[in-house]
Amino acid sequence: MKNRLNKSFITNATAVAIIILGTLSEIGFIKSIGFFALSGAITNWLAIYMLFEKVPYLYGSGVIPDRFEEFKLSIKQLMMEQFFTTQNIEQFIETEEQQGGKLLNLQPLLDAVDYDKIYEGLVSSIMESSFGGMLMMMGGTEALVPLKEPFTEKMRVTLLDMVESDNFKAALQHGLNAHKIGEDIVSKIETVIDKRLSELTPQLVKEMVQLIISEHLGWLVVWGGVFGGVMGAIFAFA
Repeated sequence: MKNRLNKSFITNATAVAIIILGTLSEIGFIKSIGFFALSGAITNWLAIYMLFEKVPYLYGSGVIPDRFEEFKLSIKQLMMEQFFTTQNIEQFIETEEQQGGKLLNLQPLLDAVDYDKIYEGLVSSIMESSFGGMLMMMGGTEALVPLKEPFTEKMRVTLLDMVESDNFKAALQHGLNAHKIGEDIVSKIETVIDKRLSELTPQLVKEMVQLIISEHLGWLVVWGGVFGGVMGAIFAFA
């Protein structure tokens, strides 16, 4: 915003200086250039000002604050239709799957398995079966203690082989439907965007737009002055 004000001030001051020079030198050509340049610069400055601020009795001024709901809707449509589309999300998921070499890293899941509990469940099942009485004659559950470590290790290796198998990966890929995941992600993103946009006020929308285009708006004043001066020169010659 400061840069835009600097450009406007310099342009208007230059036009005024040209007017003063033309008046003092009594050269109508120079004075015409100055007046037209000042007219073009002020007109463009006023047009820019009217975008963001309401001017009494000037219909159409303050268009950005007045229509901030439409701006919010446009922001949402831009985000959802150009960036966070279901197709884009699907492509991202599929690319990640292909580049990653595997769908998921299941090692942490395997490490979290309570193999002691699995062993206890196995022992409990044996004791409740018809072999329970026979096992009690051989020392009960204590007779199975030497089998705990071999069983745990074998179970770990078996699960690892299972999740690394092509059949398991194919089943997992079938279950992880990219389209369904994409739709769920898009829905969640849309909810987040709606929540954030609902927090926007006319003042915030105005500041956002000013922040984005303020640097370029200053040049409109500059070029208004330049083209106004050119028109003044043409008018003087005509």
